[in-house]
Amino acid sequence: MSTTSGGVPGERLQKVLARIGYGSRRVCEDIIVAGRVTVNGEVAELGRRIDEESDAVCVDGAPVGVRPDVVYYLLNKPRGVVTTADDTHGRQTVLDLVPASPRVFPVGRLDMDTEGLLIITNDGDLAHLVTHPSKGVEKEYLAEVQCGSEGVSNSAIRRLREGVELDDGLTFPATVSQPESGVLRITIHEGRNRQIRRMCEAVGHPVSRLVRVRIGPIRDQRTPPGRFRHLTPHEVITLRNTAAGVGTL
Repeated sequence: MSTTSGGVPGERLQKVLARIGYGSRRVCEDIIVAGRVTVNGEVAELGRRIDEESDAVCVDGAPVGVRPDVVYYLLNKPRGVVTTADDTHGRQTVLDLVPASPRVFPVGRLDMDTEGLLIITNDGDLAHLVTHPSKGVEKEYLAEVQCGSEGVSNSAIRRLREGVELDDGLTFPATVSQPESGVLRITIHEGRNRQIRRMCEAVGHPVSRLVRVRIGPIRDQRTPPGRFRHLTPHEVITLRNTAAGVGTL
């Protein structure tokens, strides 16, 4: 049954939750019975029908995208592609690399010269959760930096870990290691413009190449540059729960 609000029943809540990856229909019924699901702020009862276009559904307090046309792409952005919907200079954009329909947008930004993982979706709730600084969703990068034969000094790494003074203020502490000479693994949860590049330059090690390798719990070492794949339902749920600060199922 596919109907809308206005007195006409919609889709059963447990069926919608099962479709988007919360488990079998029986598992989703158990989640509802346990009082873990709300619709428009009210605890849902088993058998509740929802309008997928307008009702706000949460599981364990985390907003859930239930619209049937919601998509989640994970793009491995190549160097030289801009993270925008349209470019006045005619350069290739990240939206040129994913299907044109439905209309989607990138979650956050990677500058033109930065490579790696980028989520593209039409789920505004998830985008807000992932990008808002207060949510603390980690982004992990590999940065090849300019340095001498001895690599990046311990003092420079310590400065990155403790916070670096930039022109827009002190950065939050970062997780930093040097897996090999001249390569830094840096994890931050802020999203300032060109932040990793500016941090490294501030400690005397300009970035030669920068790749984002993780967004929250999402990693991918198989998708080639310039290609995308759909996030799995489990990845979407895990990412949403991470951003909302709740545990996984």
